[in-house]
Amino acid sequence: MSMFGQVHKFGDDINTDYIIAGKYRSLSGDMAKMATKIFADLDPDFYQKIQPGDFIVGGENFGCGSSREYAPRVILESGLKAVLAKSFARIFYRNSINIGLPVIICNTDGIEAGDQLEIDLELGVIRNLDKGTEEKITPYPAIINTILSKGGLLEYLKSDNFS
Repeated sequence: MSMFGQVHKFGDDINTDYIIAGKYRSLSGDMAKMATKIFADLDPDFYQKIQPGDFIVGGENFGCGSSREYAPRVILESGLKAVLAKSFARIFYRNSINIGLPVIICNTDGIEAGDQLEIDLELGVIRNLDKGTEEKITPYPAIINTILSKGGLLEYLKSDNFS
């Protein structure tokens, strides 16, 4: 499974309140509307800058803060396809996989805002199409690839392939 998209880059310690501020909690019943507020406290125009298939790239400790599951949900709902970071808060990582959002641990130093990436999760490769570079990543175990391909843990558990 390959994904292609443009990079939107952030730094270290991007917490769940930066992803979606608590003041938008009342919108949680309408995820499409809530997604329009993604990263609004860091960049009020962020939602207008993204295209379906784009990627978020962070540094260390991405997704720290509260355990609100709607932080990774708004990323997915906004059309972004994956988050790449040097490290993730454990609960954010788990919540992301559970809802079908790929989160990729990798060295993000050589990735810049605007770069075009191709990511192949099954082969474990990130290609920077602008710079002509390639980085190997540890591929997910088969079960996680299956969960992601089904759209998350709940959909996986509902599927005929679950045993």
